[in-house]
Parts: sequence; structure tokens; C-alpha cells
Amino acid sequence: MRAIEPIPDTMRAIVLHAYDGALDSLRVETRPVPRPERGQVLVKMSMAPINPSDLMFLKGFYGIRKPLPVVPGWEGCGRVVAVGDDWMSRWLLGKRVACASPNKTDGTWAEYMLTSANRCLPLSDAVDDEQGAMLIVNPLTAWALVDIARKRGARAVVQTAAASALGKMIVRLCQHFKLEAIHIVRREEQAESLRQMGAPHVLNSQAEGFEQTLRKLTHELDARLAFEAVSGMTSAQVLRAMPAGSTLILYGALSESACMADPRDLIFERKRVEGFWLADWLSGRSVLQQVRLGRQIQPLVPTLLRSEVRAKVPLEQVGEAIQHYAEKMSAGKWLIAPWGA
Repeated sequence: MRAIEPIPDTMRAIVLHAYDGALDSLRVETRPVPRPERGQVLVKMSMAPINPSDLMFLKGFYGIRKPLPVVPGWEGCGRVVAVGDDWMSRWLLGKRVACASPNKTDGTWAEYMLTSANRCLPLSDAVDDEQGAMLIVNPLTAWALVDIARKRGARAVVQTAAASALGKMIVRLCQHFKLEAIHIVRREEQAESLRQMGAPHVLNSQAEGFEQTLRKLTHELDARLAFEAVSGMTSAQVLRAMPAGSTLILYGALSESACMADPRDLIFERKRVEGFWLADWLSGRSVLQQVRLGRQIQPLVPTLLRSEVRAKVPLEQVGEAIQHYAEKMSAGKWLIAPWGA
């Protein structure tokens, strides 16, 4: 092991004891600080966000369940302070990085996290810790989805949950690349906020005549590709409204319901439903390609790919942060600062 500073034997971390969604299943505890082996890095965490995927993980609804007890948190940022003895890890030593947690072991809601070197992206000085902590999940997903649309030659797209942090990134990227888009939200205040961003086609799913208006717009704009984050009946509504031969890409399940689709759409109108998982999308790229991608998107973080931060809290206030974030996700991100907010 190589290190740039003394590594303590123990650390404080938020530990999950049951997949039941109950806040008392989360406790701040003292844990051993892991030591990196070949291909691994130890990150001294600066900040980590609470994302919808984290909320689903706490309830056991995410696609991955880690052995309990476990430290939650899928992404964050910090400095690599110790590494195993291989070239990639040594290259990262001392660097500030955006990092993703392993699929089987402890995550980012702690003072230190052990992860693979290939799950880290070096951060430029132009990206601060707040935005660096949120660099992977939302910006890369938004970039990937719009990239898919462009490579498929889509004339227009539909997106749900458009008022979310990720949804707003897609709004800006569509404007940047001059891609027509229909943005779906659940409240009129959310619709107004997107219109103020310059989005011309914003629909409130709770408004009277929503499905008819959506159908009219998708056919006028020839929108045959949808980015869907809600699942449940929303998937069926969107797919039903789109032209024959359309594809719905499901990348989330905010409703915590199974994806629904009308068999007539799938059989007689040749519509399709695909799943998207960022980890799979990234796995198709080499480590060097991932690093290049990280460099490509970082100049866009202060503008097109920025996230609004609502508050920063210490480890002890994670329960409060989760409650507030779950009640109003579109109001901004809550960040956990292990060393103090």
C-alpha cells in the first residue's frame, strides 16, 4: 500500500442494518478503515449526494443488494489518499476524484471508501467538491441518454420526471444540441420552471387532457424515443401516446411500480421498451475512454450539467436529509459531508 498521509484505523460511517426504508435502520457507527490492494484506491470522502437510486437501495428495491450491515451511497467525491500497487491506482494517488462505490461492499456515506481505481474520474480545478460529488450518476446518465438519441437519429424525444436534477440536464442538453423534446412534469410550478429555462414543450401529467395533448405533440414532432424515469402507469401512458415503432427507454422507477405497457402497442404498433443502466453503458468503455469522457463533460458541469444544492449536512443528520429530499426531490440535492458541513 502507498499513502500520502497517515491512515487511521477507524472511521465514522452511516451504516444500514435492514432493507426496510426505516430511518432507524440507519446509524452512525465506527468502522475499520479498509486498506487498498492491487487495483483499489482509498478515497477520503469530501461529499456524497442522496439520489433516487440511494432511496431505492435503502428499501431493497434497487437492482443490487449488498450484504448487511453496509454503508450506503452510490457516488461522491474526495481525494485518493492510499492505493494498491498498480499503475492506474498510483496515477490516481493524491488526486481529487469523483467516485462510485463497489457493487458488493461499502459505499460513499462515510469518512473513507475503498473502491476500484476504474470507478474514479479525476476532477479538474474547475469542478468544486459539490458538483464533483454529483458528477457520475446524473450528468453521465443525461449525457448517455441524449447521446443515444443523437446516434439513433431521433428527431424529437419525450422525457418524464423532467423537473428532476437529471431531467433539467436533459432539457439543457436538448437545447444545446437542438434536439426537439417534450418534457413531462407532475405539477404546474415545475412546468413553469422549465418554461423559464426556455423549454417550449412542457406538459403537466395531472392536467386535464394530458394524454390527448401528449399524443398530438408526439405525432407532430415525430417523437419516437422516450426517456422514462417513473415506471408504472406512466410508462403505459407515454408509450401509448407515441407513434408506431417508438421506443421507450426505462432508466428509473420513481413510482416503485412495475413497468406497464399495453400489449396492443407492443404487438400491433411494434413499440418497444428497453432498460438503461449507467453501469452497463460505462462497462462498454475502456478505463481510458471513461477518463476521456470525464474530461469531456467536466467543462459542462457549471452550465449544462449542473445540479442545484439545497443543503449540506453532517453524517448525524442523514435521516433529516433523506426525509426532506424524498418529499421534494426537484427542490435540489442534499449532500452528506462526512467531515462536517
